Amino acid sequence: MRPITEYQDYREYMRDFYAERKRSSYFTWRKFASLAGFASPAYLKLVSDGKTSLSKPGIAKAARAMGLEGFDYTYFTLLVKFGNAKNDSEKESALRELEREAQMNKIRIVDADAFRYYENPAYPIIRELAPLMPNASFGEIASKVKHEITAAQVRDILQFLVKADLLKKNDDGTYEQTQKAVKGSKETIPLVIRTMNRKMSELAVQSIAKDSVEERNFSGITMGINKSVYDRITKEIDIFRKKIIDIANECRDIDQVYQMNLQVFPLTDEATTSDKRRRK
Repeated sequence: MRPITEYQDYREYMRDFYAERKRSSYFTWRKFASLAGFASPAYLKLVSDGKTSLSKPGIAKAARAMGLEGFDYTYFTLLVKFGNAKNDSEKESALRELEREAQMNKIRIVDADAFRYYENPAYPIIRELAPLMPNASFGEIASKVKHEITAAQVRDILQFLVKADLLKKNDDGTYEQTQKAVKGSKETIPLVIRTMNRKMSELAVQSIAKDSVEERNFSGITMGINKSVYDRITKEIDIFRKKIIDIANECRDIDQVYQMNLQVFPLTDEATTSDKRRRK
């Protein structure tokens, strides 16, 4: 069975634990529940199937039944906190705690790099900017970023990008991008992408006030459509986005880093059939 630090879903860990025990001995969900001290013989099966959530008092019971101690117990507890979180803020808090615990115990968890990279827009910005400024000091790189960032932060970001193999530092001190993509689990990547989109949108708001109209391009359309038309529009956006990537990849004389946000979002709830009848 894989180490618990390779899991991002506590339910998957519980299923794998059950399967491992069942392969080597007579083991049932009833026995699993009994070992943990639960009155209901089906409770842990329901939890592992995603039909209910492991309660706070149940965390210690389930962990004890699976023989988890020390850091493994703490990691499992935080996995439960992440899996049971009701919103992005709670999920982000659990991920930060996971990363802190992993660093303290000198253990690298699967999602740590993805979360750190997408949590702060400065990481992708510095990844793009550093190769454009050969042998520049941390302070010189920081001075080119339009939102506030210190030389010390640039130093730490560059160290992380090199360690995560997202940048390569050459013998002459220059940087170049690697082809490595930022990877994470199916549970974490949607969360960190939402976090990045939100923070990039905040930078877009700042750009309206700080940058001249010659340096930025903002436009918007308020329109009434239905789901079918929405689907057509999003397909066209995907085609356009890929075309923009191809155009950007053709650029060989890069001198600046830009962000392009493509956003289509609802401004109202859907009008029901009864709403439409009233209009008539």
